[in-house]
Amino acid sequence: MLPWRHSSRLQKSNFAILAWGCAHGAGTKRLAGDIRGPAAGIVTSDTQTRQDDTTAEPKRRFKFPTAFTVLFFVLVLVWILTFIIKPGSYSYVSCDGGSPKPVPGTFGAVKVDLSFQERLYDLWVSPVNGLYGVRTPSEVVPDPSPELLKQGQAACGTVAGKQVPAEIVTAPGNTGPYNSGDLAGAVQVFFFVLAIGAFITVTIKTGALDAGIGRVTDRFRKRGLLLIVILMLIFSVGGTTYGMAEETLGFYAIILPVIVGLGYDRLVGVGIIMVGAGVGTLASTVNPFATGVASDAAGVALGDGIGLRLIMYAVFTTIAVLYVLRYAQRVKADPARSMTPAVEGDEALASAPAGPPVPMTGRQKTVLWIFGLTFGLMIFSVIPWGDFSSSLEPITLGWYFPELAALFLVGAVLVGLVGGLGEEGMVTGIISGAGDFIGAALIIAVARGVTVIMNNAGITDTVLHALEGAVSGLSSGAFAVVMYLVNIPLAFLVPSSSGHATLAMPIMAPLGDFAGVSRAMVVTAYQSASGWMNLFTPTSAIVMGGLALSRVRYDRYLKFVAPLLGILLVLTCLFMLLGVAVPALGGPVK
Repeated sequence: MLPWRHSSRLQKSNFAILAWGCAHGAGTKRLAGDIRGPAAGIVTSDTQTRQDDTTAEPKRRFKFPTAFTVLFFVLVLVWILTFIIKPGSYSYVSCDGGSPKPVPGTFGAVKVDLSFQERLYDLWVSPVNGLYGVRTPSEVVPDPSPELLKQGQAACGTVAGKQVPAEIVTAPGNTGPYNSGDLAGAVQVFFFVLAIGAFITVTIKTGALDAGIGRVTDRFRKRGLLLIVILMLIFSVGGTTYGMAEETLGFYAIILPVIVGLGYDRLVGVGIIMVGAGVGTLASTVNPFATGVASDAAGVALGDGIGLRLIMYAVFTTIAVLYVLRYAQRVKADPARSMTPAVEGDEALASAPAGPPVPMTGRQKTVLWIFGLTFGLMIFSVIPWGDFSSSLEPITLGWYFPELAALFLVGAVLVGLVGGLGEEGMVTGIISGAGDFIGAALIIAVARGVTVIMNNAGITDTVLHALEGAVSGLSSGAFAVVMYLVNIPLAFLVPSSSGHATLAMPIMAPLGDFAGVSRAMVVTAYQSASGWMNLFTPTSAIVMGGLALSRVRYDRYLKFVAPLLGILLVLTCLFMLLGVAVPALGGPVK
């Protein structure tokens, strides 16, 4: 998801954020990481003279480019590399009628006759191909050699002692907007992102989410530690189900004054919101912007590997809650041990009487039920229940992005009607929500275009072959850990979880086939690395914006969260080993 989607999605909280932020020195420019003095941007007779005395041209600070700019340079770089890297291809096998996958040890050089004009055309239409390009399908090889067929059968493996049917096929063909064959573009994911954007925005527009958080905050105002636990659980559920990120910015103005008023410091409030949602995103179970996009790019079902991710979510959330609680207790017992100093107005917040809560209407309560049930149905619909027991096969829905997109569109309509937005308000909310999420959707298309350029130039298998040699000596457990660690620097370069997934999965997922690791485990490794990095990376506007609103310096937050980051890093590596050792959790090799 993109950094500035929140601007029009937090209409209900904008005034509170602006009033509270300005009163405490957090002007709107601070959301972009512009952390200056307490009264930045306010000109008075006292400050005018100082401004006139300053240098006319302030120093320009380096600003990390957006995900679009990073992907553009990656796109051009990959296109240039197609002239340098020699094309090659593996032999491919289809296991029990599934998607073709490369057969280890069969790589060979091939000739790709593409003129400069054709290569330039591929670059020109790469975002279009990334959205709805069609790829010429593989064809069955009529008489494969016995040796190749034996290698293909070895690649497919056995189930319950029986050989999985293996069929040698040709490598998939080129992708283009006018081809006939299989959809290679990400249009299904693209539309799903717009649909979930519409659903979330319409829900926020009803005021139900703000009212719900406010109600919980007020009810447990006198029981601070319990309030911390409940709020962190709420934010973590948002993170694991739909990658709650930008939405959190609207809650700093609601939660931080209450936390400070209870005798804690501002880092506790930051921990509740940023760490709570961040840990949930790290252990995403069905997060469409991370798990969903990556699963689609890897060619696996969204529910594959959900067992391991559920365990990771439970463990990581528990650890994060205990971590924040321990710090909160220490600060309340001895304020001198706070890692961030109190700012002007904190004492007033601590001594101010609690105001009456904003009452929740019946419509808002019903909206929250619809909101929760919609995400509950999404989780239920993608879990492969039949994989756990044949008796559960009848309840396995097997939904994918088309059905899920329809679910959220219907949900948006229901929420709009029940929430009292009216026909015009509902339609406006749906359009506004889709517009807010269009950036994330376009990133997916652009990143998929990079893959199309590599495939059409015949260098994808060449890169895979080079990486196959690098990981061939690794055990399956070591491979899973390496996949996790390799994705960490990629997450720094591409903070967008969906862009990172679409860019990396087409290369990394097939590597799992060579190492005997399920592609679902590669997805889990990617999303864990992305979530871990986005807990603290300075390239994330969510991190810098939340700290600016909280008036907490980045270095102090980094000192606060560093031990937790170390714990999560080690535990994630251990979970990678567990997922490989127990395929029922991490996902079976297919």
